[in-house]
Amino acid sequence: MPRYRIRHAESRLAELARFFKVVLVTGARQVGKSTLLTHAFPTHRVVVFDPIQDLYGARHDPDLFLCNFPPPLILDELQYAPELLPALKRRVDQMEATGQYLLSGSQNLAVLKSVAESMAGRVGILELCGLTVAELTDKGREPGWLSGYLEDPETLVSRVGSQPPPDESEPPSRLLWRGSMPGLLDAPDSIVPDYLRSYIKTYVDRDIRSMENIRQLTVFGRFLGLAAALTAQEINASQLGRDVGVTPSTARRWLDLLGNTYQWRELPPYHGNTIKRLSGKRKGYLGDTGLAAHLQRLSSPGAVAVSPLLGALFETWVINDVHGQFVQQDMPPQSYHWRTGGGAEVDLILERDGRMYPIEIKCKSNLSGHDTRGLRAFRDTYPHKEVMTGLIVYPGTECYRIDRHTIAMPWNGRRS
Repeated sequence: MPRYRIRHAESRLAELARFFKVVLVTGARQVGKSTLLTHAFPTHRVVVFDPIQDLYGARHDPDLFLCNFPPPLILDELQYAPELLPALKRRVDQMEATGQYLLSGSQNLAVLKSVAESMAGRVGILELCGLTVAELTDKGREPGWLSGYLEDPETLVSRVGSQPPPDESEPPSRLLWRGSMPGLLDAPDSIVPDYLRSYIKTYVDRDIRSMENIRQLTVFGRFLGLAAALTAQEINASQLGRDVGVTPSTARRWLDLLGNTYQWRELPPYHGNTIKRLSGKRKGYLGDTGLAAHLQRLSSPGAVAVSPLLGALFETWVINDVHGQFVQQDMPPQSYHWRTGGGAEVDLILERDGRMYPIEIKCKSNLSGHDTRGLRAFRDTYPHKEVMTGLIVYPGTECYRIDRHTIAMPWNGRRS
């Protein structure tokens, strides 16, 4: 059993449970939803639902089930018992106490749509991502570097300073290869391929089969592998479809399916009402770098280190790490990517309170002024917008100013 690591979401979960009668924790399979709930509420009874068996008659007679299992109660994998939601709504409407029902689910639309319709105003929703670098190093209770950046970019260098990597002897390629799933935290490298192979099989055979009637699951498996190969790239659904032999509409539907099960993240393009010719395509990222490396048959950290996918995997990790820190924000920023027809680009644009926070991601240890050209182009394109000091996130250990408008940010940065 892996040792529990403190999660960024713990304080937010406690806050939601103090205010809402019902709390729903969503996220991909095996990102630690059940572990978080049972750690935060160790005295609550737990019921785990199954896609085949109707445990305790929850689907057949939901009212009787709730009578037999009084709160406080954790209901795990709720997407397999959606019939329970109307009965749960009736029950919580008769209650005054908060935090009595804690739900979890790994299918976005299947759970959120039903919950939103059934218990609007009664449920707090929390999305849990894979482990961030801070959580991997037991710094989950501390404000992450993103909090400091959004609060005051000008003081980021003094807040972060020089930080050691998670393990002085561990290259970034090993962390990218292993990924961010809590179940692999204390596992030896020899177990990683078996774990991920089982993960993919369970995901395709259970989650995908239960959500959509895909007759050729092997084709969907190939599609998942292709998505891994294209992580950190702009999305062309037509090309994706052609490469696996399905129509563009099917490819788009399958990408949405990956997103609805939290295996895929897309960043929309930022336009900002400019007349400059900009890319209109979304950029896509697989939800876990370990899964992406496994799907691309990268057998070891060394294989990742020399792979042409190294830069894309590093960018994918950073994008997922940033979004994993959103749970620490009362109002998370909106995320975009930006690219011009001439090739200038910024990997991540965060927008909050009318301010723009541009972030570039570079998988290189030595940065120079040349690496700031995308940030400069963004600033020049939007002279009337409040563009804050930009970041270049890189696999180094020093946080320092590259120029007046740009800070080099270590990928494991945290407040000192």
